[in-house]
Amino acid sequence: MIPQRFTSLEIFAGTGGQALGLESAGFDPVALVENDRHSCTTLRTNRPAWNVLEMDVLEFDPAEHKYTYDVDLLSAGPPRVRSVAAAARGSDDHERRLLLATVLLTSAVLPRAVLIENVPKLVTADEFENLRTEIRAELEHLGYRLHWGTVNAKDFGVAQDREQGVLVALKGPAGDAFRWPEPLVTTPATVGDVLHASMASLGWPYAGRWAAGAQRPAPTLVGGSKKHGGPDLGLSGTKKAWAAMGVNGWGVENAVPGPETEWVPPGGDGKSLPKLTIPQIALLQAFPSHWQTCAGKTSQYRQLAQASPPPVAAALGRSIATALTSADRTGT
Repeated sequence: MIPQRFTSLEIFAGTGGQALGLESAGFDPVALVENDRHSCTTLRTNRPAWNVLEMDVLEFDPAEHKYTYDVDLLSAGPPRVRSVAAAARGSDDHERRLLLATVLLTSAVLPRAVLIENVPKLVTADEFENLRTEIRAELEHLGYRLHWGTVNAKDFGVAQDREQGVLVALKGPAGDAFRWPEPLVTTPATVGDVLHASMASLGWPYAGRWAAGAQRPAPTLVGGSKKHGGPDLGLSGTKKAWAAMGVNGWGVENAVPGPETEWVPPGGDGKSLPKLTIPQIALLQAFPSHWQTCAGKTSQYRQLAQASPPPVAAALGRSIATALTSADRTGT
């Protein structure tokens, strides 16, 4: 149990997965910065009291929002950094610039703690060593102790094999007190268990058989790009993994199977299998049932798939809150 509430500034807030998890861990956002208008509508619809700033992070000036100074936590889920090879194919590396902008924002806001979530390779791969060195130099100069690590959503009750790279940085004794969260489950939740009731909700007689064949965590849900494609569940290899669990990964459906829907055993390209719905995607990301995503189906899918699952953010938030509380008790 968290004995006190803390303040946070969330940038790249998206549809609110990280902010929602942090809220349950004791962090109340003074502002959430997000440039996607549909995501902003989602945030305002679900949390009318939240101060949602619809703007580009590169245009956010803390001097114009001085209430963001000295918050307890700056949290961010910037767009995923690309590999060196992928970045070389583009005219610039926008994702790296946004990540570094997050770090530079720390020097203006001076939070007690920083949480940045991104791809696992940012933490582990040699090709990102120069980027980690640049981040380390800036934050250590400001007095932060850095903790790099990876966490997997399936260890925290999410029915998804989703590994995330995480940087946690804290000042003073809080930096020494921080400990990574321990896994909350020993047996991961499965797609079949999480979606069985949903698949059966309109009377599909094969829901039980379908669920029995989907007894494993989902592959990582990917959000896709606004420039390319619609709400499919991933590349060809990922679609095959979905097909093995009885799911058509080529798109998202408007409704779950009904009583007249035939059962087609998994196999082939998977196109004859049932597709998932937006509420089912939300379940696989472990969003609460009351959380309402706004806009069209493609936008809703991207909002959800790009989000950090709330239970993961909650676990990280509890570890950060514990470290801050420990520092408060020492009076430093």
